[in-house]
Amino acid sequence: MNSIAETWLPTPAAAVALGCSQSHLKRSRDTDGGPLEGGIDYCLGSSSNAPITWHVERCRAKFHTAGLLARKANAVLRAE
Repeated sequence: MNSIAETWLPTPAAAVALGCSQSHLKRSRDTDGGPLEGGIDYCLGSSSNAPITWHVERCRAKFHTAGLLARKANAVLRAE
């Protein structure tokens, strides 16, 4: 069983765990038009300079889903 500390990681560690950049993670938030939902996939800290923490497993699942959709859309465009 994972503890909260193992599941929720700050931005630098989450980016490493997900194999992406910190800026990609931040751009993937719902506030920037991305698929990651606040309070579910990431949580803001209690102040403006507190770290954002990320639920790595949920983020990975949403990135996977977004990747599948992008590949399907690309295949449809090539077929036209």
